[in-house]
Amino acid sequence: QVQLVESGGGLVQAGGSLRLSCAASGRTLSSYAMGWFRQAPRKEREFVAAISRNGGSTYYPDSVKGRFTISRDNAKNAVYLQMNSLKPEDTAVYYCAAEKDDWLGSLYSYEYDYWGQGTQVTVSS
Repeated sequence: QVQLVESGGGLVQAGGSLRLSCAASGRTLSSYAMGWFRQAPRKEREFVAAISRNGGSTYYPDSVKGRFTISRDNAKNAVYLQMNSLKPEDTAVYYCAAEKDDWLGSLYSYEYDYWGQGTQVTVSS
């Protein structure tokens, strides 16, 4: 079992940047594929980014491609989400998640086994 804690959220103006971190404890993070999701009020949880266990493969939905970058440091048991050129529509609670059965993280939230508590990102116009 792994415990996940997100940090790095906050309030930023449109066009700005934030870097989210997800710290893991309990088991080594290299055993898991990882993903980031977000959920805005009154909306479904949305896939944001995924990364393979060794960090060699990543993918993103079109809504964030070219602006967001997922990375991981297995030695530090951490995953990151660098968010650039932020837009008001990026406002949401952001969650990291760990998936134990696959090499590359899924875009489907139900395939993940562990979740963090989330960190709020607010982008003002």
